[in-house]
Amino acid sequence: MFPATTFKGKTVAVFGLARSGTATIDALQLGGATVYGWDDSVPAVEKGRAAGLPISNLHHLDFATLDALVLSPGVPLTHPEPHWTVLKARHAGIEVIGDTEIFAREATAAGSRIVAITGTNGKSTTTALIGHVLQQAGLDVDVGGNIGKAVFLLRQPAKGRVYVLELSSFQIDLMPRLDPHVGILTNITPDHLDRHGTMENYAAVKARIFVSQHKGDTALCGVDDDWCSAIAERTVATGSDLRRVSVVKDLVDGITAHDGVLRDPALRKEGRRGRRHGEGRDRPSHHAGAEGASQLAECVHGLWRRHRAGRRCENHRRGNAEFSRAGAPHAAGGARGRHSVHQ
Repeated sequence: MFPATTFKGKTVAVFGLARSGTATIDALQLGGATVYGWDDSVPAVEKGRAAGLPISNLHHLDFATLDALVLSPGVPLTHPEPHWTVLKARHAGIEVIGDTEIFAREATAAGSRIVAITGTNGKSTTTALIGHVLQQAGLDVDVGGNIGKAVFLLRQPAKGRVYVLELSSFQIDLMPRLDPHVGILTNITPDHLDRHGTMENYAAVKARIFVSQHKGDTALCGVDDDWCSAIAERTVATGSDLRRVSVVKDLVDGITAHDGVLRDPALRKEGRRGRRHGEGRDRPSHHAGAEGASQLAECVHGLWRRHRAGRRCENHRRGNAEFSRAGAPHAAGGARGRHSVHQ
């Protein structure tokens, strides 16, 4: 637990008193905010009151006195209809955000870096493997979000620390300033339409993982479905380093793993340039901060397939990412065994 200092002196309502909600309340109070917590569940309210949380019935609170509403990602923001707290917040003109948004602001203020992963399928395994690869490369890494620990139960953001976060569409919907240093979108298939209304809305939320990126950031986008292919085309305009990824076909300008072996033409070109300058093609990247995170993240998207086949990551020893059948079951298995609710 650590203080959320970016909200010092502000007044915030937190709706939802499950694990992430109570951790957020504690973090905001430690950071100097005035906080009011509430839940539609009577047992949750009584439990929170017994634990000494600042419980206040938000039905009776004037939202015009608030700076923000922090909403649990499990509470409807738009569909099938906005929750009553959301309607009150909109009427008062205050922002509606989630705990991951507050955490991202803390990370930015501290000089930390964020690798954010989303998608309908595969994001938990991808998140766990990226965390493992970056840790093996010697980076200072924490893994959380929609997998494992709630974000405010991770270590306090520090300069140079890398946070690998799995983000569900519900969490992204509550992150208006989402701007990860590395954003990864695995795939999009119909899911949670009761919460997003249409596939267009669902895909638009997922696409926001790239929308605010800029030059110097990295965007890895799976292109094996039409929704993601269209998002990749639009992402070009952000100026980020866009890398398309496919596990079913060859790409001239992207990363492929259609036969269980990961191939990246850009790394082969870099290897040739390095040899012309007397450098080895297997130069490790753990010294490079964001550059290292980007390079390693590029490799990991397809590693889960290669891991099952027990094969090596072609042209990419730089991250010490040698997974074999016995090499990383604790990473992938841990992802499946941890709390992961939303897609």
